[in-house]
Amino acid sequence: MRNRVADHVQRLQPSGIRRFFDLAANMEGVISLGVGEPDFVTSWGVREACIASLHNGYTSYTANAGLMELRTEISKYMKKEFEVEYNPSSDIIVTVGASQALDLAIRAIVDPGDEVIVIEPSFVSYAPLIELAGGTAVRVGADAENGFRIDFENLESAITHKTKAILLCFPNNPTGTMLTRDELIQVSRLVDKYNLLVLSDEIYAELSFDGKFTSFSTLPNMKDRTILISGFSKSFAMTGWRLGFVAGPTDIVEAMLKIHQYAMMCASTMAQYGAIEALKNGRQDIETMKKSYRRRRNYFVASLNEIGLPCHNPGGAFYAFPSVKLTGLTSQEFAERLLLEEKVAVVPGDVFGESGEGYVRCSYASSLEQLQDAIKRMERFVKQFR
Repeated sequence: MRNRVADHVQRLQPSGIRRFFDLAANMEGVISLGVGEPDFVTSWGVREACIASLHNGYTSYTANAGLMELRTEISKYMKKEFEVEYNPSSDIIVTVGASQALDLAIRAIVDPGDEVIVIEPSFVSYAPLIELAGGTAVRVGADAENGFRIDFENLESAITHKTKAILLCFPNNPTGTMLTRDELIQVSRLVDKYNLLVLSDEIYAELSFDGKFTSFSTLPNMKDRTILISGFSKSFAMTGWRLGFVAGPTDIVEAMLKIHQYAMMCASTMAQYGAIEALKNGRQDIETMKKSYRRRRNYFVASLNEIGLPCHNPGGAFYAFPSVKLTGLTSQEFAERLLLEEKVAVVPGDVFGESGEGYVRCSYASSLEQLQDAIKRMERFVKQFR
């Protein structure tokens, strides 16, 4: 036996986020701005629907693609909220979180040697999932001076004959940046020009604060080129339920379903019944969360700028991505010292890609009181560098 662990897995770096979660977990009095999940509890109606499914004995497998009732509700929801139509019988799969949907999509389209362009800063799992599928993640840094928007010249220059797809996430994790329809159309022109696919991670779509969210599938000629990934974790405060979905061209969805059948069988039956209720009656819950996040964003971002941590105004999600360059510290040094000296946990920006160096991700999905306390501690910490 040469190696017990596969070489490509040995080369894989652990998630940079987990290190700071682990450090914070062993300290008392920490204010965590690191967790990327809503601070709301799943609505009671959704929990009741799950409990009712258990009482009714709905504990067996569902169809591999998910309950037809749920896929139908997803189809209706996407048409009503985002003006895009998908056939529930052939174009939608219910997955174990949006993370599994992303994994399935990448494995279904990537051959060894294929390149997938990732706009960075980006969620930590994108590049590793591409590499695990035998592909190459080509990282293109966003324009930090312009609020981490896409630099289209750099994007086009990164496209080669090996490029298979572009992976987008807007509103973005970690920056909160949301692209306009005109900017997305610029991306679509490149997709058309070079005959590419798009992996569109729209998990934060409902949490868009400034302007109307545009689903990439709705752009001219893009529906057949787009694999749309979303789920229930962020918009319906259902992170622990691990429920997502993918919608896309029938041939690609069929390929994904084959992998899903062997790797996972189906998503949790009880969670699927809860998701049906969320889609039918959960819109008001989304609006309540969205209103609260917008209020917190306005306070937190303004306060970061006031204490000397320059931060662009994020258009969605629940993250702020302030610059820490004025302190002279690296992202890692800033995050570690802030945690040890002031007990505030943030995530160093470099874990989201090289273009995130000099920044930190702060989640404002915490109570206003906690955010106010965190700002006081951060201000005290930053003063020593002036």
